[in-house]
Amino acid sequence: MSEINIAKKWERNIERQGIDRTALDRVQNFAEWYRSVPLADGVTHIFEPHIKPFYRCNIWHVRGRDRSILFDSGLGAVSLIDRFPWLKDSIAIASHTHFDHVGNHHEFPERACHALEAEILKSPTPANTLATRFAKLDMFDRLPPDGFDEDGYRVRPAPATRLLEAGDIVDLGNRHFQVLHVPGHSPGSIALWEPASGILLAGDAVYDGELVDDAYHSNPEDYVDTMHRLRGWPVRVVHAGHYPSFGRERYRELIDDYVKGRRRPGCPAERPGSVR
Repeated sequence: MSEINIAKKWERNIERQGIDRTALDRVQNFAEWYRSVPLADGVTHIFEPHIKPFYRCNIWHVRGRDRSILFDSGLGAVSLIDRFPWLKDSIAIASHTHFDHVGNHHEFPERACHALEAEILKSPTPANTLATRFAKLDMFDRLPPDGFDEDGYRVRPAPATRLLEAGDIVDLGNRHFQVLHVPGHSPGSIALWEPASGILLAGDAVYDGELVDDAYHSNPEDYVDTMHRLRGWPVRVVHAGHYPSFGRERYRELIDDYVKGRRRPGCPAERPGSVR
């Protein structure tokens, strides 16, 4: 299903349910906007529970001895640093530069992305971050405390202080993540791989949901090549850009499904009883 069709599906659902999008309930307390869940291996999952699952970015914090990683930063409608001050010394790495992944990058002194998307991080627009199409009231179950202005929403500029390329190492002192260039969803999409733990921070390269390969700068052929390269990685756990984490067996199933039919077979959105 294309991203345009997904957006239209949400529009139809809104119309059928007779929902007044201007009357959505607001979260009353800024502290309620985010949730954080400590996981194994020094990983913390941060997310925005009041955004619908398809649009909800997984924010991953990984602790190291000397420094920490924040992989993606969410929508940016509510300050991440104000809610979690302990994040402030992290290097904020963008898996790619779509609005739902880099909205809070400007809050961090150290910011990194792939060189192919550095210009977007430096000079974001509603069009080049996909906000024009997707940053709508429809993506919320509840609004931020200050509401959400579809027309006024902008990702704030956050020029990269480090440019990443395939093979680069992000050194946390006692932990080392290798940068993987995984184009397809976007030209400069990256994932981070830690061989010692078998952790793959996958961004939007592979997740357990509807993969988007028809954005304005997506390339399905590159996506298939990326999937072929990723399939052989001996992952133990995948922390992806959307939806729950998963293990090696599901990882390979998702990759095989996409390669066989652009992700149609086995997609959760198309299984009986699935709700999207």
